[in-house]
Amino acid sequence: MTKRERIIKIVEKFGQNGGVPEADESLFESGYLDSFALPDMIGALEGEFQIKIPDADLNPRKFSTIARIEEYVDSRL
Repeated sequence: MTKRERIIKIVEKFGQNGGVPEADESLFESGYLDSFALPDMIGALEGEFQIKIPDADLNPRKFSTIARIEEYVDSRL
């Protein structure tokens, strides 16, 4: 499974609209995720990729699309 597929699986777990958003589609503006799901999704990303995401990075903008999440994970590996 690719890194993007792993990220999509996590995003789907916390998503509200079903289906998979496009890589550059805003997860929050589309209503797929809300800010309440963000901390849980962050925890799942930390566990899946064995990374630590500091509280200072808990900003929806950093995790607004699948592509941004992938870039962020790459930067922490």
